[in-house]
Amino acid sequence: QVALVESGGGLVQPGGSLRLSCAYSGLTLDYYAVGWFRQVPGKEREGVSCLLNTDDNTYYADSVKGRFTISRDNAKNTVYLQMNNLKPEDTAIYYCVADEDIVLTLVQRMCTTVPAYWGGGTQVTVSS
Repeated sequence: QVALVESGGGLVQPGGSLRLSCAYSGLTLDYYAVGWFRQVPGKEREGVSCLLNTDDNTYYADSVKGRFTISRDNAKNTVYLQMNNLKPEDTAIYYCVADEDIVLTLVQRMCTTVPAYWGGGTQVTVSS
């Protein structure tokens, strides 16, 4: 059973930084992707950043490029999202997401599709 547990959300002023963490478990297939989506009430979910277990290629939404960095600690089965220069429009619930398959191409585009597994979410609020 796949489990995703987020931590690290909170309230921060514009221009500030936060780091989200997600401990994941239960991914057993050859290929998997982990990453982050976000959602503002009344708006569509947005794939923020994702990475694969096979290499260091990463995906970033255009709205966060240059400000957010995704990384992982394989020994801890944890994925991180370092968010710098936060803006009020980054305010959202951030969800840790994951997907897995025996076919690489089916998980390569997780950030632009609908991941199979979701964490409970953590609120990020950027406000002065």
